[in-house]
Amino acid sequence: MKKILSIILVLVITAGLFAGCNVGGTKGKTEEGEKVIKFGLLAPLTGVNAEYGKGFEVATKMAIEEINKAGGVNGYKLEIEVADSKGDQKESSDLARKFGDDKEILAIIGDFTSGCCMANAPIVDAAGIVQLSPTASNPDYAGMSPYTFSIMGRQDAEAPFFAKYIIHKYLGMKNVALIYINSDWGVSSRDNFLKGAQEVGLNIVAEASYVQDEKDFSSLLLKLKAANPEAVIIFDQGAVPQIVNQIAALDWDIQICALGPGTSQQIIELCGENAEGLITSTPFFFDPNNEKQMAWKEEFVKRAGFEPTVHPVMAYDCVYLLKEAIEMIGDGEITRKAIRDNLQVVEYDGLGGPIKFSDAGDVTRKYLICAVENGKFVLKAGYDYADE
Repeated sequence: MKKILSIILVLVITAGLFAGCNVGGTKGKTEEGEKVIKFGLLAPLTGVNAEYGKGFEVATKMAIEEINKAGGVNGYKLEIEVADSKGDQKESSDLARKFGDDKEILAIIGDFTSGCCMANAPIVDAAGIVQLSPTASNPDYAGMSPYTFSIMGRQDAEAPFFAKYIIHKYLGMKNVALIYINSDWGVSSRDNFLKGAQEVGLNIVAEASYVQDEKDFSSLLLKLKAANPEAVIIFDQGAVPQIVNQIAALDWDIQICALGPGTSQQIIELCGENAEGLITSTPFFFDPNNEKQMAWKEEFVKRAGFEPTVHPVMAYDCVYLLKEAIEMIGDGEITRKAIRDNLQVVEYDGLGGPIKFSDAGDVTRKYLICAVENGKFVLKAGYDYADE
């Protein structure tokens, strides 16, 4: 009897070890017995980028509800587990590792910043799980692993556009000052802006950098002001309102531009009249004549309580991209690797426009110019930049 019990115990332990070694991912079931595919979401739900993290959460849940209501995908319902990365690279990596170790999670959406995504790249590579970022735009990110993808576009496209078409062509300016966050994304954006600036002969009369969570920019702004630029360009997302307000506090009448925040409603809410005239770039802007886009925007505002930027639109499209990849598996086994392999070749016309991945795992976007006028963002149409 003891021998039989010993054999049973060995078999149970062995089975557990084999289950723990399964890196392909497994599906689960709800309490109602429905078959489930689960994704993980990494997003900064707190901290300076919380607006964007909340947008990720709302938009991905909207997509999942729509898909499930329509019958799911390949007989499965979708679920998403949301984790707050706080915009911190270590926190994001710890959570990515947790998702990677959870065999029920078959793909990760997020994170928001390029720095977090790049820190997570070796983790998701080792776990063999897709990390599909709605917004990472550092040109080095997507190529770090076969499992790292992004759909925002790349800063080696947007930053030169900003220099050549917003500053040089649209604004017709020559001398500019730069202030940027000292992060992987911030440095990449600044460096790629300089490449575009050199092509059209822009003069960088002064520049300054700062670290994450900086609050007082006054000394940096005084340095920039002393150089007498025609415009100041901010390379950041979360700190833009603080910088805009501190420029106003210096009584500095200067053209302000921002690369990074898109058409963030938070800027207008926190800056009020100080935001008037702000110029920014975006790969997507809601078309008031597009019923589908406007209905989506209305539903998002109802749930989130604020206007959407391009960022939640990209998060929404990420869910549908994963759906497309899973549908391509058909009757085959739904594994992390199968999702990755199909995602690489997916072509999808999403809410934010057409998506086709490069071999590296990122996409090419065209960019638009937006400005704050009379307390809201407007698209500056009628210029020849749109086809460049």
